[in-house]
Amino acid sequence: MSTAAPRLTALDALHRSLGATMTDFAGWDMPLRYGSERDEHNAVRTKAGLFDLSHMGEITVTGPQAVELLDYALVGNISTVGPGRARYTMICQEDGGILDDLIVYRLQGQEAAPAEYLVVANASNAQIVLDALTERAAGFDAEVRDDRDAYALIAVQGPESPGILKSLTDADLDGLKYYAGLPGTVAGVPALIARTGYTGEDGFELFLKPEHAEGVWRALTEAGAPVGLIPCGLSCRDTLRLEAGMPLYGHELTTSLTPFDAGLGRVVKFEKTTNEGRFVGREALEKAAERAEAAPPRKLVGLIAEGRRVPRAGFSVVAGGEVVGEVTSGAPSPTLGKPIAMAYVDAAHAAPGTQGVGVDIRGTHEPYEVVALPFYKRQK
Repeated sequence: MSTAAPRLTALDALHRSLGATMTDFAGWDMPLRYGSERDEHNAVRTKAGLFDLSHMGEITVTGPQAVELLDYALVGNISTVGPGRARYTMICQEDGGILDDLIVYRLQGQEAAPAEYLVVANASNAQIVLDALTERAAGFDAEVRDDRDAYALIAVQGPESPGILKSLTDADLDGLKYYAGLPGTVAGVPALIARTGYTGEDGFELFLKPEHAEGVWRALTEAGAPVGLIPCGLSCRDTLRLEAGMPLYGHELTTSLTPFDAGLGRVVKFEKTTNEGRFVGREALEKAAERAEAAPPRKLVGLIAEGRRVPRAGFSVVAGGEVVGEVTSGAPSPTLGKPIAMAYVDAAHAAPGTQGVGVDIRGTHEPYEVVALPFYKRQK
């Protein structure tokens, strides 16, 4: 049985020249780390880090009924997204299970032209999302286009990122709000500049043509060197998002959970005005909302270790000799200096400060403190 060769980003040769440790991620060869994961993590928290995120899946939706299609296909109310703004949302199955979490950008176009939307899916689910949107587009005057090869995606994250990017762009970064995007030039080439982020820090994502990626990466590296910017891999991206309490598909979000099970019921909007309020999964999600209100499902909580042993996804959370939950993500936290985890825990044991909760780590019940998420919040 032959396996397909991993896909390479436009920055592949550059990563290798920087000595990156590469890894297969969702069929892509991606940099895991360049040097020390801890140094990369701390650079993003205190200075700035540079990421290649070109494995993310970009899907463009255009046409007169683009917004009607997205309102029908996704759980969010996309018709309320203004030009140049972005929305965090999800695409669900008919039974309410989460297929993926997404960011949808409404691109700034001509006033009279129909709206154009950029849907950004997780790398592991990009094909699934593309197939679902294509299937759900039947009957709508809208086009779903696979633009995964049309974009490279570079992110600069951390407190120094606004200053670094300002030196390379004509765009009004001060006017760019969180969860927004605007067209501009970066290092002389056109880019969509977004401000969403997945690290808990301020920062920007740059969508650009693959052939421009290397030049922009080098320009950012040069501009950021005096303030401590360094290249960062997927490993520190995971510890950064974990500290910030941000869910990762396949861990905190799966097809066996609805947004209400995941504590993210707020992304589901039942009061849509398009399509007479119809959207895929509506009936199942209404029932899930009722269930969650009547008897709260397991809650997503933070756990901080009292010892040094690191919990991993799938480990059982225990209390009084009973299994009361399951770890979804765990890692050493460079910022807290202790192992941390996110876990789904029975409501009776989910309140911050609950005593007697532990994690079963290879047969030993290690004590953990239950805390509210996130573990880390930046000072604004």
